[in-house]
Amino acid sequence: MPLDLRFGADDLLRIRFAISPLCETHEALRTLRRAHRHAYHLPWLRRMRETVAGLDLSPLWLFMPYPSPGYTPDFLGRPPGSPLAGFDEELARLRATDPGVARAEMAKSLACTPGAAGSPAGRAALADPARAVQQLADVTERAWHALLAPYWPRLRALLEAEIAYRSRQLAGGGLQRLFAGLDPRLSWSGGTLTVRTSAEFAQLQDLDGRGVLLLPSVFVWPDVVSGFDPPWQPTVIYPARGIGGLWTEPEADAALVRLLGANRAAVLAALDEPASTSALAHRLGLAPSSVSAHLSVLRDAGLLASRRHGHQVLYARTPLGGALAAGR
Repeated sequence: MPLDLRFGADDLLRIRFAISPLCETHEALRTLRRAHRHAYHLPWLRRMRETVAGLDLSPLWLFMPYPSPGYTPDFLGRPPGSPLAGFDEELARLRATDPGVARAEMAKSLACTPGAAGSPAGRAALADPARAVQQLADVTERAWHALLAPYWPRLRALLEAEIAYRSRQLAGGGLQRLFAGLDPRLSWSGGTLTVRTSAEFAQLQDLDGRGVLLLPSVFVWPDVVSGFDPPWQPTVIYPARGIGGLWTEPEADAALVRLLGANRAAVLAALDEPASTSALAHRLGLAPSSVSAHLSVLRDAGLLASRRHGHQVLYARTPLGGALAAGR
């Protein structure tokens, strides 16, 4: 059913993008439960099989209704305070959740699953919400380090490239073009953003000057997630572009290898989307210093261009570099 987010004049000034490693951690956990729907992430799921077997995720599963749609407490995936928040920063905010807010949201979540509120774990969480918050944060932290942290440079590079692409759409075509291209389940008309979600009833939310946060995600596919009542900023979590090739390794054309050398050709081939030195090094299994040297040579040859994005420098192929990588 649709969720209509109704914008006022002030809300148009408060549209922002961000990346959330905390949100990605929880979306990755949902992917574990919906593996049959996630062909894109099968390589990651196979790698994680033994790791997951050693994790006790039951405290989090309690508040992630499945298989029927339901409510997960907003404080678990609260909107990040800064565009490029680190996991430690977000985890600290999670640990600082007000126990009263946590209890109300946990009760709402438990009500979605018959018998959950009356289970020993459900009763314990509602009786001591402050302790429950810390337990949920502990489980989230272990899941992050086991499942996502080893791959975060690759994931972050894809998400940063997504935001850069959407920023160009906004600059070239305004909100109409931005929202039309984000996802087929999003539409913009008459100052209202309509999000078609898996919720069982239609909803209308006036943004009241809070604006909206657009949060690209690797693991939310094939869904779009939205909501967040006050005090949280309304948020739309949508699938980022490029996840189809996320777990495949780039292969350089043989002729390109002969021209540039194996490693330099691999760097050029890997730049289907803008990426940083560290992200490329992680993806290609090369030393950052080696990748940095290759990037400098390719840029000096006119095959790459660089620009600063936040605290990082992103590299992208020029038209000449793109033609070489495509074998034209």
